[in-house]
Amino acid sequence: MENPKFSVSEFIEVCNQTLEYSFSAVDIEGEVASFKINQGKWVFFDLKDETSSIGCFMAVWNLRTPLEDGMKVVVRGIPKLTRTGRFSITVQKIMPVGEGSIKKSFELLKKKLDQEGLFDPLKKRSIPENLQNIGVISSTQAAGYADFIKILGERWGGLKISVAHTSVQGLSAADQIINALNYFNEQNRVQIIAILRGGGSADDLAVFNDEKLVRAVAASKIPVITGIGHEIDESLCDLAADIIASTPSNAAQMLTPDRAAEISKIKNNLIRVKDQIYTAINNQSMLVLRTITDTGRLITQNLSAEQAKIQEATKLLEHLSPEKILQQGYAIISGKITIGNVVKITTSTQELSAEIKQVKERSRHD
Repeated sequence: MENPKFSVSEFIEVCNQTLEYSFSAVDIEGEVASFKINQGKWVFFDLKDETSSIGCFMAVWNLRTPLEDGMKVVVRGIPKLTRTGRFSITVQKIMPVGEGSIKKSFELLKKKLDQEGLFDPLKKRSIPENLQNIGVISSTQAAGYADFIKILGERWGGLKISVAHTSVQGLSAADQIINALNYFNEQNRVQIIAILRGGGSADDLAVFNDEKLVRAVAASKIPVITGIGHEIDESLCDLAADIIASTPSNAAQMLTPDRAAEISKIKNNLIRVKDQIYTAINNQSMLVLRTITDTGRLITQNLSAEQAKIQEATKLLEHLSPEKILQQGYAIISGKITIGNVVKITTSTQELSAEIKQVKERSRHD
């Protein structure tokens, strides 16, 4: 049996088909070396360990985390032979690993995005008032998600929760979270989007420093709240979000009022309103009583004045009464004053009858 014979191009094509059949994609961990960018379009670097090295190639637009020589990373890519027969990995995704590399990548990307204004505090939005609809991006199997849902129900309840289940770590997580963000923004049915992930190692949380994901958070038309990791953890997604919660549980607390506290507040308000009503009634009662008292005093004064007038008029009438005059020695003559006519003469003690004998005009000068 003869050995198969190929041209160089055919052999490379067959090898690539074999590689593609055996490895649709591979994840490889190593240290970056000889990193460079060609013509602003193509990224080249070697991925090495203590004894071996392999060349890597990718498009610059697909580079979603800053790289430097010496950083440890995991790359996902397709193994290929180039036309020059050089074996390399065509990189699809890349993520730093290890605390030192993750921190370095974090600081480089933070500086870049901060200079672009992605973290500007003036762009931050607050939690919408009268919150009814919440979009959640998380792994529904994670403890952080379960804590979030539990606390929402305990504190308030009655909220409509729309959930997009995604991975929250690993090379596939960033794109899944981006797709979920785009979905909620396109549907535009929720008032706020919560991105949740419980505690984990620096490697586990590295996905939330993915440049494309951070930009998607900053670009969201709907406000975003993040509850990622523990209180001490900080991600670039946190800095790009509108509201930062320290944990998924804290996110639930920030999004909802406490039912018990609200009931207590309502009771206190009712007591305060009741006291205000009682005070108002007492004030009105005092005002009415004061008005009645003042009116009574005024009526009494008016009555006293009128009584004084009556007493004065009474004294005058008594002084001018016929009896008073009679007691002073005067007499009253009743009847027609003509000669021969009989008239009645009244004194204070007697009534007399007398005949008129003479009528003479009285001189006013007498």
